[in-house]
This record gives sequence, structure tokens and C-alpha cells, in this order.
Amino acid sequence: MIDEQRIILMSKLASYEERDGKKYIKIGKFFRTDYIALQLLKAFFGGTISFLMGFALYIFYDFELFMQDIYKIDLVRFAQNILIYYLIFMGIYMAVCYVVAVHRHMAAQKSLKGYYQNLKKLSKYYKGK
Repeated sequence: MIDEQRIILMSKLASYEERDGKKYIKIGKFFRTDYIALQLLKAFFGGTISFLMGFALYIFYDFELFMQDIYKIDLVRFAQNILIYYLIFMGIYMAVCYVVAVHRHMAAQKSLKGYYQNLKKLSKYYKGK
């Protein structure tokens, strides 16, 4: 005989796995610190590439004026300013990425808690028979 409660529970589990479960199960496989460290590592490389692209666009926007003034500017001071802007940009960007990673991991853990409870219920249905 078919148990309706078991079928409903299996449908809920399959539906969850198709929608939110895909991303949450991937996140849930990591420990909190490992997930955050991986996201910050990706953010570091992505942020550095973004800053370099933005800096290149800034330079190439008025390249002729930049080339005329290159002999007049203090290159050491210019490099220091670029480094300061980079550190400020990366500090803000990494802080935002940290907050987002923590929030995502917490949401995944909360969502997976209900999923695992439903899996335990389904396991009890099978053990009961």
C-alpha cells in the first residue's frame, strides 16, 4: 500500500532539491570558516582585477593629457596615491564580501536544517516498515 505522507514528504524534498537546495547544499558542504575564506579569496582576485580595469579606464580616458603631465608629476607620490586608493577600495569590497558570505552561509544552514529534518522523517518512514 502506498503511504501518502511518505509521497508528500518525498515530493517536498525533491522540490527543495530542484530549487533552493542546489545552491544551499553546495554551501552547506563547507564549514563556515572555509566557505568564508574561499569567498574572500575569490573576492580578493576579483576586486584586484576590477580595480586594475577601473584604473586603466581612468588612465586611458584622457591618455594624451596623462602623457603630457607624466614628466611633471611626482611618480612616487602618484604610486602612493594609487596604492592608498587600492587599499581603501579593497578594504570596503572585502568587508562587503565578508558580510555577504556570512549571510549566505547562515541562510544555507537555516534552510538545510529543515531539509535534514525532513530527511530524518523520511528515514523513519522506511525504518518503520
